[in-house]
Amino acid sequence: MVDSLPDSDAVLAQFNRLIQELLRGNMQRNTFRPWEIELLLDIESCSLRDSSKRDTLKRYQKAVQRHMEKGARLPLKLSEYLSAVKAKRAKTEEPAVS
Repeated sequence: MVDSLPDSDAVLAQFNRLIQELLRGNMQRNTFRPWEIELLLDIESCSLRDSSKRDTLKRYQKAVQRHMEKGARLPLKLSEYLSAVKAKRAKTEEPAVS
């Protein structure tokens, strides 16, 4: 299945379109690629607060862009991004070991 994926530039463009549609709050289409459906289901399962959803999605979009620039074929899921952010925060909040 991975071999049938378009190149990462095309996937990134499709991902950016999907995020822009989410940020605008309206989907202009009714057909999605399987990986887009997976991302939409993952985003929905993360239960973001309405107050922070827009900012979180923008930060997630930037993280996916960096992730794909490093050679990833598919965008990382929002849940993976949020876990990495949480782990990074926990690491920086640990008291220094003397």
